[in-house]
Amino acid sequence: MTTDEKYMQRCLDLARQAEGLTQPNPMVGSVVVHNNQIIGEGFHQKAGLPHAEVNAINSVKNQSLLKESTLYVNLEPCAHYGKTPPCSLLIIKKKIPRVVIGCTDSFSAVSGKGIQMLKEAGINVVVGTLGKESREINRRFFTFHEQQRPYVILKWAQTRDGLIDYNRKAETDNRPNWITSESTRRLVHLWRSREQSIMVGSVTALKDNPSLTVRDWSGPHPLRIVLDRKNALPRHLALFDGTIPTLLFTGHKDESLQKVEQIVVPSNTMPVHFILNTLFKRGIQSLIVEGGAKLLNAFIESGLWDEARVFTGNKWFENGIKAPSTGKMPVQRQILTDSELLIYRNNLII
Repeated sequence: MTTDEKYMQRCLDLARQAEGLTQPNPMVGSVVVHNNQIIGEGFHQKAGLPHAEVNAINSVKNQSLLKESTLYVNLEPCAHYGKTPPCSLLIIKKKIPRVVIGCTDSFSAVSGKGIQMLKEAGINVVVGTLGKESREINRRFFTFHEQQRPYVILKWAQTRDGLIDYNRKAETDNRPNWITSESTRRLVHLWRSREQSIMVGSVTALKDNPSLTVRDWSGPHPLRIVLDRKNALPRHLALFDGTIPTLLFTGHKDESLQKVEQIVVPSNTMPVHFILNTLFKRGIQSLIVEGGAKLLNAFIESGLWDEARVFTGNKWFENGIKAPSTGKMPVQRQILTDSELLIYRNNLII
């Protein structure tokens, strides 16, 4: 690992401290190095608060050293006025002579403008240090701006014999069918806290009556989404309790349903495409899909998914509903106390 890579890795480590808290902004960390010593560092903590570069620069006790330092940041410094002033202007004002950047920012308001501004000010700019890793950490942000849709994570649990559920009748067995343990469910709730929205279909809503909250973890609840083309789900379900913002995608509105927002899916439209386009227009950068086999397969068949997180528990059902298959090879494998977790990737943004 080179010296620049070492300090860029520190930027990435800092950025991850705000995972799930910066949307719609990316996760960014920054360090200031003088004579091979870190003299300042910071990260973007929340949208509307100072950016990473500002926090790093302000943390330097002896500001005169900035004129002899290198600033590292995993994403191109902004060049526009948003909720905060442009970071590029601050870097120029502080006369920092060298800036090392992990990757460019594909957001249209930045997209090379920050780099150009720094270069025109005579600053030595290096771009691409740990570039792959810098894009990976902000894959939701890049997918949103480059593909104009949320980053889609599919999640399900399956048995050793490859089944996602046994043959239940919702009207007589209206409860979740757990394949994994409570510790695994806490991990899932951690995941939920880091994504902006979560979705199930009508069958899962009816069979499991899920709340889709972060009750077993601390963090923000994702926007709840349910697809019910017939708008026939019972109104007593937890998804309709009005405690958390919820979108119901349906074929027609029911004026008696007041606690959720209803969005009509045109009859000649593919629901997956329509839902993702609607979420994009609302600025939602990530979606975790926890539905049943029908909904999960709809995303897989459309090709509009980015990551699948699949638990295989120790149970055997012998007969029931076959689990989906991504048709991909896993990129990561983790052994948990009660199950095996495999991670699959579809659309790589690197």
